Amino acid sequence: MDGATFDLRGKTALVTGAGGGMGLAIVERLARCGAALAVADRSAELADQAARCAEAAGARASAVPGDLASPEYCDALPARVIETAGRLDIVVNNAGVMRRGNILAASDQDWALSMTINLEAAFRICRAAIRAMTAGQGGAIVNVASCWGLYPGPEHLVYCTSKAALAAMTRCLGRDHARDGIRVNAVCPNEVNTPMLRSGFALRGLDPDDAVAQLNDSVPLGHIAEPGEIADVVAFLASEQARYICGTCVEVNGAKPVF
Repeated sequence: MDGATFDLRGKTALVTGAGGGMGLAIVERLARCGAALAVADRSAELADQAARCAEAAGARASAVPGDLASPEYCDALPARVIETAGRLDIVVNNAGVMRRGNILAASDQDWALSMTINLEAAFRICRAAIRAMTAGQGGAIVNVASCWGLYPGPEHLVYCTSKAALAAMTRCLGRDHARDGIRVNAVCPNEVNTPMLRSGFALRGLDPDDAVAQLNDSVPLGHIAEPGEIADVVAFLASEQARYICGTCVEVNGAKPVF
């Protein structure tokens, strides 16, 4: 089996943004670790695809598609999972959007969308999940933040700000709810070789393969992260092997700084 394996048997995990490159890798890794999956994506087709990915890895899975821009959907999502699966032990807030540009290029729409998807959706899902986990046996929440939220990144003002807020929220939640048996942590990647990254290069008129090769040369470990390398850290943080890690933002960057 490729990648790390942690024992998540008997657990149910909710993953948002499950149909994307990193989302699918997280879904597959958690499934191979034994968790049942509830997979969320705005696209019902992609959510179904993610559920099939989990089932192919040997897990029970259900699709719970919906729009994270809807407060009602986010508020109700953890209860929906519990109603379907009977329990909720792990939440991975993976969904996100990226808008390029400095403050002069940032539109009101860029700001609103980024804060809604990258921060408010995670806030609402965490709030509802923590209520349920506090009443139950505790649990683990892993937010996907970014190294670009821990350090100033060039020409990504709105993205960096939203991810910085998510990192701060993670630290606060970890401190506030550790005594409830709920561990809240964040994984903070630098660049990850996903379709979203490659499509961004294409939109700027760059050849994605050439652009990724140049990024690889900038990483001391020799390459930007593959989705599975981030998924391994997510699975670890969700597992009992990480039982003493709480309120932490884990940088997964191959030793590459943000610049």
